[in-house]
Amino acid sequence: MAAVLAEVSNFVATVTINRADALNAFNYETLIELQDIVEQLRNDPEVRVVIFTGSGEKAFSVGADLKERKTLSDAAVKRNIYKINEVFNMIDQLPQPTIAAINGYAFGGGMELALACDFRIAAKGISMGLTETSLAIIPGAGGTQRLPRLIGQSKALELILTAKRLTADEANEYGLLYKVTEKESLMSECRKLAELMLANGPVAIMQAKFAIKNGMNADLQTGLQIERKAYETTIPTEDRLEALQAFSEKRKPNFKGK
Repeated sequence: MAAVLAEVSNFVATVTINRADALNAFNYETLIELQDIVEQLRNDPEVRVVIFTGSGEKAFSVGADLKERKTLSDAAVKRNIYKINEVFNMIDQLPQPTIAAINGYAFGGGMELALACDFRIAAKGISMGLTETSLAIIPGAGGTQRLPRLIGQSKALELILTAKRLTADEANEYGLLYKVTEKESLMSECRKLAELMLANGPVAIMQAKFAIKNGMNADLQTGLQIERKAYETTIPTEDRLEALQAFSEKRKPNFKGK
């Protein structure tokens, strides 16, 4: 049975960590499968939004597979940490918008997967947190870097140093989430957000994401240059001309991602 599943429908890819019996924990094989899927989605013209979630009723992902971790040498642990960093960076750098559908526990690497996504929607009743310091380690898949960039240094220090577990409402108050919803509505809410983005030019969406994410780590003038080059990429597209034509004809544009 595959540890990671992927399906594409109406330009939306849904990627599911498929280890419900292990609370969707990441062992090395799961990371390899996830990497392969992300690489495929990156260049798939039929994929304009990607949703990440976990299988079963209990967990989005509880992070590293501690049963596996107990059997590993120090060198193998380093291998796993390098791989999870690599894979989550690939997710962070996907050109398509990404949504984490947090359907259950999201601890450690599970929360770091959510942080690597552009948006996070959580079901009521979930629990999430960067709990690594309670295991005498630290977040090692981007948590110490992405969390303070999202909610600020002081709040990130609080959550990481106390290993605090948050409810969905608490996570929302900290600024971690786009929305909190009923569990049965989680995927439909994710698709609603996806539809809002799918209504717009696919090339423009990707270029806007590129400009924002790359400009945030640069000084203002460099960021403005990044924005200009991203804008210029949209100028020769068929979609831009279609948008102008649709506007003049008072109809919705039919974007093709070209």
